[in-house]
Amino acid sequence: MFCNQCEQTAHGIGCTTSLGVCGKDADVQAVQELILYGLKGMAAYANHARRLGKSDESVSAFIEEALFSTMTNVNFDLEGLFGIAMELGRKNLRVMELLDAGHVETFGRPSPAIVQAGTRPAPGILVTGHDLVDLWNLLQQVEGTEVKVYTHGEMLPAHMYPRLREHPNLAGHYGGPWQKQKQEFPRFGGPVVATTNCILIPKDDYADRIFTTRFTAVPGGTRLVGDDYGPVIAKARECGPLQEVRQGTFQVGYHRTVLLDAAPTIVEAVKAGQISRFFVIGGCDGAEPGRNYFSDYAANTPPDSFILTLGCGKYRILDRDHGTHLGLPRLMDMGQCNDAYGAIQVALALADAFGCGVNDLPLTLVVSWFEQKAVAVLLTLLSLDVKGITIGPNAPAFITPKVFRSLQERFDLRLTGPDALVDLKLAIS
Repeated sequence: MFCNQCEQTAHGIGCTTSLGVCGKDADVQAVQELILYGLKGMAAYANHARRLGKSDESVSAFIEEALFSTMTNVNFDLEGLFGIAMELGRKNLRVMELLDAGHVETFGRPSPAIVQAGTRPAPGILVTGHDLVDLWNLLQQVEGTEVKVYTHGEMLPAHMYPRLREHPNLAGHYGGPWQKQKQEFPRFGGPVVATTNCILIPKDDYADRIFTTRFTAVPGGTRLVGDDYGPVIAKARECGPLQEVRQGTFQVGYHRTVLLDAAPTIVEAVKAGQISRFFVIGGCDGAEPGRNYFSDYAANTPPDSFILTLGCGKYRILDRDHGTHLGLPRLMDMGQCNDAYGAIQVALALADAFGCGVNDLPLTLVVSWFEQKAVAVLLTLLSLDVKGITIGPNAPAFITPKVFRSLQERFDLRLTGPDALVDLKLAIS
C-alpha cells in the first residue's frame, strides 16, 4: 500500500500509512480512530435494536459511508472528519431511541423495583452482557423447571421491565461489574451465559461453564450459534443446586418514562430551591487504579441533589447508601449504558420546561470512560452541543493532544482531576 500524501510505502501493522492515514498527520488518524470506535459502539446498539425488530435504513447507510471515510486515501480533511464524528453522534441517538422503544414495547413499561441479590438452593444460570432478548429466550426455555436464572453486570436493569421481572424463573441478581468475573464466576457454581462483549477470558477452573451467544466467544467456552439453550440448562442440572447466598438488594427502574412522569414535580422543586443539582455519574467502567474518583465524587454530592446513574460504572456507587430526598432515593439507576438516551430525553424535557438550554440546567455529567460504546455515547452528547462533560480517569489513548484540545475548546470537555472533591466544588460553585 502506498500513501500519496507523504509518498511512503506502508510497512505493516502499526504503520499509520498501512491504515490509509498519512504518517505525517497523527491528528487525522486520531479522528478516524474516534469514528471507528464510535461506529463499533453504534453497531452494537443497532444489532440489539434489530433483534427487537427496530431498524433505520438511514443508520445503515451512514455506517457504510462513515466506514468508507476511514479507508485508504479517502479523507484527510480534519474538519470533514470532525463533521462525520458529529453525525455519528446524531445517528447513535437515533439508534438508542430505537433500542429504547424496542425494550419498552417488548418487555413492558419500566417501573422502580427492588432486586434481591444472591442465589437460592436450586440449579441456576447466570446471564451477563447486555442483550435482553437472550435473557428472555432463556427464561422461556426454563419456564416450568426448577432452574433459576440470575442477572449479572449490565443485565441488572432487566428487572425494571415487568415482563422480565415477573417471570417465575428470574430469581434475582448475582455479583457486580464485568471486571470481577474471575472472582465471582467460580463462586457462582453454575453455568454463565455471556450475551455480549463484557466477558473476560475464563480461568481453566470454570471455562467449561461459560457459554456465549452468536459472535461472542472465548477460549475454553461453548459458543451457542442459535437460540437453543438446552446445553446450558443441562449444565445447570449437572452442576446441581447453588449455595444459598444473600448479597442484599439493588433498586432499579428509574427509566426515562418514570422520571418524565415526575417532571412537573421536579421542576417545581427546583424552582422552590428544594433541588440544588442533578449529577449523571456512570458510564463504562474499567479495572485500573483511579476509578475510585467516581465513588468519592458521588459520596460527597449535596444532600439536596440527585444522582442519575447508568452503565456498568454504576457499580462504583451502588454499594453506598446515598439516602433519600423529597421521598425519592437520591441515587436513581436509569439502566444500561444505552439508556443514556433516557438521560438525554430527561435533560431536554427539563430544559424545555425551564425555557433554557441543556447547558443552562443545574446538571453535571461525570462519565467513566472505557470502551467503544462509551465513544458512541460521548459523540452523541457532543453532537447535541452538551458542554462541560467530565470524562476519565484518562483521555482516550488514541486521541492526540491537538485533537483533545480541539474538543476542549469546542465543548469544554474536561478530564477528571486527581481529587474528586476539588472537581465537585468547581461544579457546584
